[in-house]
Amino acid sequence: MPTRRGFLASLAATVPLAVIVRRAHAAAVEHAQADPATLDALAATVLPAKLGRAGITREAAAFRDWAARYRENAELVHGYGTSRLRATGPTPFTRWSAQLDQLDADAQRLYQRRFRELGGPEREQLVREALKAERVDRMPAVVDANHVALALLAHFYDSPGAADLCYEAQIGKQTCRPLAAQSSKPRPILKVLEK
Repeated sequence: MPTRRGFLASLAATVPLAVIVRRAHAAAVEHAQADPATLDALAATVLPAKLGRAGITREAAAFRDWAARYRENAELVHGYGTSRLRATGPTPFTRWSAQLDQLDADAQRLYQRRFRELGGPEREQLVREALKAERVDRMPAVVDANHVALALLAHFYDSPGAADLCYEAQIGKQTCRPLAAQSSKPRPILKVLEK
């Protein structure tokens, strides 16, 4: 009679680890898509308030979309001056999904409410506590962020919208402008943002 441990060991030998990782990633993405409120509340806590409610919601949705499209072992563009090919690593979203659940659990433990139901100061305190152990001397790449709050920030600050917001102009970082427009100054963005 095989033991449960022996059965699981034989099952692990027959099911490739990549399949298990892909399924865990899909489950984490599905969880974030089905219940976006915690990620939206985190975005409202860490992203610039100048984006307005609609901008913050849009950035949280863009982050979820990035996570849904993430593929392990996808070939990356090689760096300038090198021909070394690199590929993406294992999905970080399974870890980040667990961190979102932890923020929710901490909110319920300390305030008897869900993270999304807390006011700004309480959410900010929980995020500060979660990031206390992080040593951040620069903004990490999205996939290199150890915590979902840093990943969300890194995703936003790598976007064209962040450069436009910073300079209050339609710069369109990482987009192509027509050659005829190269000598003209970028147009200012609207300063009226939805509250």
